[in-house]
Amino acid sequence: MDHEADAMRTDLMTLTRYVLNEQSKHPESTGDYTILLAHIVLGCKFVCSAVNKAGLASLVGLAGDTNIQGEEQKKMDVLSNEVFVKALVSSHRTCILVSEEDEEATFVDPALRGRYCVVFDPLDGSSNIDCGVSIGTIFGIYMVDDPNNISLNDVLQPGKNMVAAGYCMYGSSCTLVLSSGNGVNGFTLDPSLGEFILTHPDIKIPPKGKIYSVNEGNAKNWDNPTAKYVEKCKYPTDGPPKSLRYIGSMVADIHRTLLYGGIFLYPADQKNPNGKLRVLYEVFPMSFLIEKAGGQAFTGKIRALDLIPEHIHARSPVFLGSCDDVEELKELYAAEKANA
Repeated sequence: MDHEADAMRTDLMTLTRYVLNEQSKHPESTGDYTILLAHIVLGCKFVCSAVNKAGLASLVGLAGDTNIQGEEQKKMDVLSNEVFVKALVSSHRTCILVSEEDEEATFVDPALRGRYCVVFDPLDGSSNIDCGVSIGTIFGIYMVDDPNNISLNDVLQPGKNMVAAGYCMYGSSCTLVLSSGNGVNGFTLDPSLGEFILTHPDIKIPPKGKIYSVNEGNAKNWDNPTAKYVEKCKYPTDGPPKSLRYIGSMVADIHRTLLYGGIFLYPADQKNPNGKLRVLYEVFPMSFLIEKAGGQAFTGKIRALDLIPEHIHARSPVFLGSCDDVEELKELYAAEKANA
């Protein structure tokens, strides 16, 4: 029986095996993407391990500095950023790196360059470490034609031009959700093997959900369409109200939305007229995943993936989720615009 169980385990669809299978469908593939992804996965495993023992290793607490966003940096933020920058540079497959924690983009040394630009938030939701709430890493990948002739414009382009995006959630389990442009798949880390195993194949977001997710503490500053939509969630005229679920960690909130459906709202408000979430490494990767799973992503004005960021830390409002739910919100914005 033990031998039979062992045989079954070796037949698991690991992330490495999955990516190689996908690459084999494209004869023109060079293997560079597979190598890049292996380095991102290594970074995720390292951060997962560090997060799990953060309290023991005195990694919880402030590092005594602030990042470009004006937010105080946690020690784990600093460590996670270093881990991913080193992992990505050492892959020899990247040319530009954009991190939430770094004011400027990193242009990789020409001798170490490859064809990919990676934008990432190394540890999203890190303020929740102390209370054990799920946090995560978010990343998006662009490709350039000529690594020897690069500029910031290679990352300051619409999210629809990304070739891949994903996130890794560190919680009760370590789950990596990835899209290389064709569907969305979820992999869970098996600590005994040290491998990510395919556990959520071909994720499809339900067309309509029963959950809305928003920080209602900002309600007094919302615009009319957002306020009307949330009111409709609470007091519908046709059917039961939606349930409010808000974790305050984007990775965890989006993960739940992907699996169960519904809508995640982070609108602009009077305090943050341009929204608060960063376009390149929060809005774009999550919008990419939601769309590839059959949902919609909207800024209040346009499709989120059509945005062109003005600088690497540009912000935007965003509404992500089930197709029907986002469509309902879009109608409210259209009506507001028509009546203006």
